[in-house]
Amino acid sequence: MLNYISVQQAADKWGISKRRIQKLCEENRITGAIRFGHAWAIPKDAEKPLDARKKKAF
Repeated sequence: MLNYISVQQAADKWGISKRRIQKLCEENRITGAIRFGHAWAIPKDAEKPLDARKKKAF
């Protein structure tokens, strides 16, 4: 488990809520995230997914 971080650690790293991290994991938007019972393990090198709610300005 040395190559994985918790939902809390990912939330702190990316500056978003724990619940948002959990939702991203449920939607398979974090590559390599694995579920163990009620907890998620997120690869340390996983990148923060883009926010699909925001549109790019041209």
